Amino acid sequence: MDRRSFLKAAGAASLLAPSLLKDVFAAKEMSLVAVAEGLDHASITRKAVNAVGGMRKFVKPGNVVVVKPNIGWDRASELGANTNPQVVRAVVEECLAAGAKKVKVFDNTCNDSRRCYVNSGIENILKGMKGVECKQIEPERFKKVLLNGRFLKEWELYDEALLADVFINVPVAKHHGLTKLTLGLKNVMGVMGGNRGYIHRSIDVALADVNAHLRSHLTVIDATRILTAHGPQGGSMADVKALHKVIASTDIVAADAFATTLFGLKPADIPVTVAAYKRGLGEMNLERIKIVRA
Repeated sequence: MDRRSFLKAAGAASLLAPSLLKDVFAAKEMSLVAVAEGLDHASITRKAVNAVGGMRKFVKPGNVVVVKPNIGWDRASELGANTNPQVVRAVVEECLAAGAKKVKVFDNTCNDSRRCYVNSGIENILKGMKGVECKQIEPERFKKVLLNGRFLKEWELYDEALLADVFINVPVAKHHGLTKLTLGLKNVMGVMGGNRGYIHRSIDVALADVNAHLRSHLTVIDATRILTAHGPQGGSMADVKALHKVIASTDIVAADAFATTLFGLKPADIPVTVAAYKRGLGEMNLERIKIVRA
């Protein structure tokens, strides 16, 4: 039901009976989260994206698209600190198939960027793809942006993320020593410049400030193998658990909320999720989220 039809139905219901009006509002569309599972990680990525409408719902011919994975750590793919390269490539391929003119892939890394791009496997898997640009961050491209947030009044954000027609968030699901977990909402830190350590003073509110300004059109969470401890960097296979799942949603809070359950936690356990929910950035209550198996 689109917004106009919904309001028309609600208006008609109000003329009939208060109880019917309540039923109409209860039928309002729930946030949709798609979960696909299987050993072919590229295939399940496509299945998850198709279950939320397919890439053509988001990417139109001629669009410039940013695909933002986690490439932050000098770690091999198997260690779960960075997004699975197969998941990233599948998302990029779907963007190109939808008609994207250019797909840009980048991250403001924590370790040495050259080593992160190479050892994550992401640079190599995208090499030679026409219309795809996977390059390291150019510091001069950070622009001070007025956020008027509750914690951050302004901050330097990467202009290629701001200027893109479509922003697709592709985090890996993993443990984090400060925020308990890092998922879609926190992955947006990768477009932030400046002294990112400053936001640790109130990281949940700061991330809500940034996500309120830079909205993810689509969030695709890599849970093919999750890092269960010693995140965000990891380093031991003993901390990695293979789940072979990919999650997709247009609601970044709902995607994060569901992914939280993979760690035996509840959405309310994650302050970043709670802050974004309170800001109206999405739904965190699982009973109000429609979960489909793709």
